Amino acid sequence: MSIISHFTLIVILTTIFYSPTTITNAVNITRLLSPYPDLSDFSSLLSTTTVAADITQRTSLTLLAVPNSVLRASPLTHRLTSSSTIADVIRYHVLLQYLSIHDLHHLPTNGKLVTTLFQTTGRAVNNFGYVNVTYDEKTNETIIRSPATYSQQPNNATVMSLVTVLPYNVSIYSVDSLIVPYGFDLLASETRPPLGLNISKALIDGHNFNVAASMLAASGVVSEFEGDEGGAGITLFVPTDDAFADIPMSANFQSLPADKKADVLRFHVLHSYYPLGSLQSIVNPVQPTLATEDKGAGSFTLNISRINGSVAINTGIVQASVTQTVFDQNPVAIFGISKVLLPKEIFGKNAVVGDEPKMKGAESPTALSGSGDFAMGVNGPALSPEEMRSDGTTVWCVNLGVLCIGLLFLLYV
Repeated sequence: MSIISHFTLIVILTTIFYSPTTITNAVNITRLLSPYPDLSDFSSLLSTTTVAADITQRTSLTLLAVPNSVLRASPLTHRLTSSSTIADVIRYHVLLQYLSIHDLHHLPTNGKLVTTLFQTTGRAVNNFGYVNVTYDEKTNETIIRSPATYSQQPNNATVMSLVTVLPYNVSIYSVDSLIVPYGFDLLASETRPPLGLNISKALIDGHNFNVAASMLAASGVVSEFEGDEGGAGITLFVPTDDAFADIPMSANFQSLPADKKADVLRFHVLHSYYPLGSLQSIVNPVQPTLATEDKGAGSFTLNISRINGSVAINTGIVQASVTQTVFDQNPVAIFGISKVLLPKEIFGKNAVVGDEPKMKGAESPTALSGSGDFAMGVNGPALSPEEMRSDGTTVWCVNLGVLCIGLLFLLYV
């Protein structure tokens, strides 16, 4: 056999047995935490808020786990705290970078800014979805803090110990405090009386929103919206009666089952308070909706931008524009829009209808989802990946094809 043939065979075998795409395993974060009863409350919050599902396919992360005693003393778990607020605070404890003990002890003098899962939601004010990680050689302490020093206390935590590690992918540390992102007030539900807004009545009083008001009342989701007024607030985009009349017959909107119609209604709501000025200058155009929180990260997102002085909203198949302000009082903003926002997850990917001018240059929600992973080649304790990951799926198709081509080549050399 020639030297070239030997070389070809080596390349083929290397591709088969050492390709990083040969085996794809999903990280099961709650399984990693299961041997540690003192972190059971934190693990439970990861599951019940769907944050665990959000990070399943992340390939590089550091989790800051808060012990039971700290969580139980925090207002985060107060019965009046909204589930979406709890979820975002927990997301702030998921750093989208693998940091080993070695990495923590060799940080730059002024620390390192690291992206959190909360930053990827688009709800973080400016870049306050990051944390600053610093190491003090004198005290041998690693401190994680919000970059906004004037955010609500507690805004920093100290690493107490390494809990466990999945080398090069996941590291979990216990910390001595919860870290609250800038803009959150965990005591708001206790100290600030609720607005008590009747959304259906506000729409009827606003005129030309009778269809939306009826659908909200019939579906029952209006009570969800009114229950989410606390915390970061909500922003509703409400189609006019004419907008409902303009839905193409081909969309079969009226034929949708009740649960799908409810998803469409949730798709019209952002779980943050955005007055008109904030919408016009929004930093991250891709915004998750209440449907995103229900269906999973990266789905049911809206692309919001300013075009010719107006706020444009693109779903991927429908483009609408904000036509009026119906209600605006912190923490609730309600805007009238020109089209019903039809999600492509329900109605397919073909354009249905839109307002002129067409949106240009805005990245699609799909293109922006899942950003923020950074792999780092550092050493960590040798643990069994099989014990740390959920069952993986072996992907052989591409490599098997390479093997077949290579073997055929060898036969003719």
